[in-house]
Amino acid sequence: MNTIGPPQRRATRLVFLTAGLAMAAWAPLVPYAKARLGLSEGTLGLLLLCLGAGSLLAMPLTGALSLRFGCRRVILSAGALICLALPGLALAASPLQLGLVLLLFGAAIGTFDVCVNIQAVIIEKAGGGAQMSGFHALFSVGGCAGAACMALLLWLGARPAWACAVIVLLLAALLLAAGPSLLREAGAKEPQGPLFVVPHGSVILLGLLCFTVFLAEGSILDWSALFLTSRRGVDPAQAGLGYAAFAIAMTAGRFSGDAIVRRFGGRRVLLLGGLCGGAGFFLTVLTDSVGASLGGFVLIGLGAANIVPILFTAAGRQEAMPASLAVSAITTFGYAGILAGPALIGFAAHATNLSIAFAGLGCALLLVGLNARLCVPAPASR
Repeated sequence: MNTIGPPQRRATRLVFLTAGLAMAAWAPLVPYAKARLGLSEGTLGLLLLCLGAGSLLAMPLTGALSLRFGCRRVILSAGALICLALPGLALAASPLQLGLVLLLFGAAIGTFDVCVNIQAVIIEKAGGGAQMSGFHALFSVGGCAGAACMALLLWLGARPAWACAVIVLLLAALLLAAGPSLLREAGAKEPQGPLFVVPHGSVILLGLLCFTVFLAEGSILDWSALFLTSRRGVDPAQAGLGYAAFAIAMTAGRFSGDAIVRRFGGRRVLLLGGLCGGAGFFLTVLTDSVGASLGGFVLIGLGAANIVPILFTAAGRQEAMPASLAVSAITTFGYAGILAGPALIGFAAHATNLSIAFAGLGCALLLVGLNARLCVPAPASR
């Protein structure tokens, strides 16, 4: 049986930090892989799809795997695969090898991400209070640390393979520290079933909302710099300020999110988060000031910060599906949003312009907030 206390909460924070670190470590390697293998932009784009394909193939199965084998085994197994695959991204000698390693890396990342969220749902339910935003804040910190550490190692002249080796050592140390306190089961008396179950009931709504929020987040990552340069005349060297403002605001919002949710309730925070994020997009596109546009990105980050943690909490509390399978399902929806985001915004911007595409995302986040009553249970009366 699972024993849940401070060691288990610390272990959960460590594996969220690990997930962010591992996911972000790949991004600085992309230019090196392109140059080493002589890849065209089109070929590189196709290969990058392997990363998303691996995640989307593995995620729907992870909930059932965690039920059968427990969170600890699945998290540590996926972590070991990440550590094995990461150096392969720097050593792949052909496009085919790189594609296969990306597929494996994506599957390991997807499995790891789903299972740490399953553990977080169990920990939060046992604790009786909001903790999910704090866990996700550690993921954001890990993402910043992973990208910065890898970029620093490469800037100092380390070969990509050696830089990967350093990151692998960090990942292994985190997994070893967390391993003894990870949960050995994926929930209390949840029935085992098939490896894949079609989402149904409220899980579909939670998944669609998760898809929308991840689509908005992915669009900020891929399109904010182009928006600032093409629509606001920002120098390309400073175009990254938009995503930086968004990411810093989101991380700060998540660190304070648990206290806010405990004070006001998940339903109200989800409503206000959707309204704040939508207002941020409208501020960004309806003003000509660079400062106001950056302020809009801050509002988007603050608004979106706690929406996904609240949706994961709701997935753990709904009764249409076992919690593990529900978390697996909405995570898959979310990653589909990240993958689809750049293309959907690109098509919309081509048909209209980037400002209108961003305004459409603002409307989508408003709809997320307005669905708070349908997907988040009302707080228990005292």
